[in-house]
Amino acid sequence: MKDQKEVVKKVIDYIENHLENRISLDQISKSIGYSKFYLNRIFTEYTGITLYQYIQHRRLTVAAEKLVKTDTPILQIAYEAGYDTQQSFSFAFKQIYLYPPKLYRNMGIFAPKQSRIFLCRPVLPGYRFLINIKEFAA
Repeated sequence: MKDQKEVVKKVIDYIENHLENRISLDQISKSIGYSKFYLNRIFTEYTGITLYQYIQHRRLTVAAEKLVKTDTPILQIAYEAGYDTQQSFSFAFKQIYLYPPKLYRNMGIFAPKQSRIFLCRPVLPGYRFLINIKEFAA
């Protein structure tokens, strides 16, 4: 059980260190040294979301922060978030943030939807992870 937790921590570290690069399950698998099926299963078991969802939500959270805190063009932010077109980025962004990127930028309020996951000792029964609470303080 402890070994699985360490593997999930390594996966999270890998994702966070390569967030602005193309990341595939095969790459993560090679880097960590476990099968992609095993990694996806234990990651989902420990975090409650799939690897794909975590990567997508983290990238969109970083993009949302850039939209609010920089003047970087939306198309460039879309490419940095791993999207090939502004349309696909806008569609995914709106699914998570409920607003299109331009309107979200104009609102000027950054609200993270997926902070980095930090695995730690459960505080309450049934909880396997905590998120960085500091980012939610306003």
